[in-house]
Amino acid sequence: MFHNSSTMKAIFKSTVPPLLVLLFTYAAFSKLFTFSAFDQQLHNQSFPGWLADFLLYFLIPAEIITALLLCFKRTVVVGLLFSSVLLLAFTAYIALVLADYFNKVPCSCGGVLKWLGWKSHLIFNLVFTAFTITSLTIYLKQEVSGKE
Repeated sequence: MFHNSSTMKAIFKSTVPPLLVLLFTYAAFSKLFTFSAFDQQLHNQSFPGWLADFLLYFLIPAEIITALLLCFKRTVVVGLLFSSVLLLAFTAYIALVLADYFNKVPCSCGGVLKWLGWKSHLIFNLVFTAFTITSLTIYLKQEVSGKE
């Protein structure tokens, strides 16, 4: 299908950051436009109220900053690193939900993703996490080797 690994690398470099920009911009504005519902959902989780308060004011700016970092050649690696952390954290959270770790099942995400069940959401996150880490690895290897 693809002629060589440089073609795959180019595809990852040209598609993954813009996809992540869309994902994080959508996630941030979805939370922002339904802020009171987002606040209520966070406080309905099984974790302590102080953590819900922290996440309420941390996640939206973190998602916007991550999306912005992904838009510029000089900051794309940092954006991919932030994306990896955010995706890994939420993927771990979903895995804990599916493993019945929490004493109650929290409500789902907002926006389009609310139509996904927890298992589908886990698969979605695993795919995006794999794409993000692969893209980050490509960028880091090229930085180390000095190739663009």
